[in-house]
Amino acid sequence: MSVAPDRTVDLVYFNAGGGHRASALALESAIRRQGLPWKVRLINLREVLDPRDSFRKLTGMDPEDVYNKRLARGWTLGLAQELKLLQGMIRWGHAALARQLQQHWLRSEPDLVVSLIPNFNRVLCESLASALPGVPFVTVLTDLADHPPNFWIEPGLGQHLVCGSAKAVQQARAAGCAEDRIHATSGMLIRSAFYETQPIDRAAERRRLKLDPDRPTALVLFGGQGSKAMLGIAKRLADTQLILVCGHNEALARPLRALPSRAPKLVLGFTSDVARYMQLADFFIGKPGPGSLSEAVQMGLPVLVVRNRWTLPQERYNAQWVREQGVGLVCSSFVEVDRAVNEMTRHLDRFRSAAGRMRNRAVFEVPTILNGILARADMPQGEAVQGAVGIHR
Repeated sequence: MSVAPDRTVDLVYFNAGGGHRASALALESAIRRQGLPWKVRLINLREVLDPRDSFRKLTGMDPEDVYNKRLARGWTLGLAQELKLLQGMIRWGHAALARQLQQHWLRSEPDLVVSLIPNFNRVLCESLASALPGVPFVTVLTDLADHPPNFWIEPGLGQHLVCGSAKAVQQARAAGCAEDRIHATSGMLIRSAFYETQPIDRAAERRRLKLDPDRPTALVLFGGQGSKAMLGIAKRLADTQLILVCGHNEALARPLRALPSRAPKLVLGFTSDVARYMQLADFFIGKPGPGSLSEAVQMGLPVLVVRNRWTLPQERYNAQWVREQGVGLVCSSFVEVDRAVNEMTRHLDRFRSAAGRMRNRAVFEVPTILNGILARADMPQGEAVQGAVGIHR
């Protein structure tokens, strides 16, 4: 299919959790690298819906910051119930939100809108359809599967859905989505840096960082905000060589650096070079976030994650995915992490082989899917129906 001509493409994200913005940035970079002649705009939905920064003025922080601080402290119990409350508030405010978004679309006039966020897709799609009929709306799931109802997939909405797993495709079909609006990819969007690493001398680099070149090494990562769970993990793995990435959470990094250990450890704050540190590790320990899991597996690292009632509801399927793919171990609590690490190191070759068989090319596939959707939107109606391609995989 030919490249759609110059178009304005809006990528809608927010900063809650960090993964949505990371996916938007990865997609923006991929579009640019493929030379598609589009003007790409990153749209923070929070800024559109609260242009006067009223929430920050009232509370002293962005709503995303509230969520991120809870993740950093591990205060995730009860989020499943709070999610239902949030979804109820969105439905209650649907008419007002739709009017606000209609005005935004009329001012900005995009040719394609791509949502990388959950929960708001009905109001985003319906407001766009009423303000700019014919402009396609695409939802790119940044989770491996939906968390129904009304999280990513909205029955009867007419959204295009980009699904990164067979489970998500199955869910889209079960929700009654048209086949020509379901687009399968081979995984989650991750940054191109995870495809562009150069070979390194692991032994020499470990020595430079005061790590033992011969010890099995775990990379511990809980997203951009870190998690206090890392303290408990480090205490229980005092005999395991660790690379602990705390992100923006310096209050966590300080006690981790001071924590006694019987094996070498490296404690990092925020780094944009996670891929390089993954090259130095043998396996990954963290929460079952879709981005971190996908990055680790892309780098050939087996994963060790936890699934329990504190796990974010939208991430619970990810633990099942780890088991289904054979790429790691799932614990019910990080209290068991020392036992799990022993099992991981005993079977490391098997887990690494399973991770090495995964082939995630989503960051290269999604721009092609979007180009096809735009090209079909430019066709006369009859030709567009005839040229619909349906599921890609």
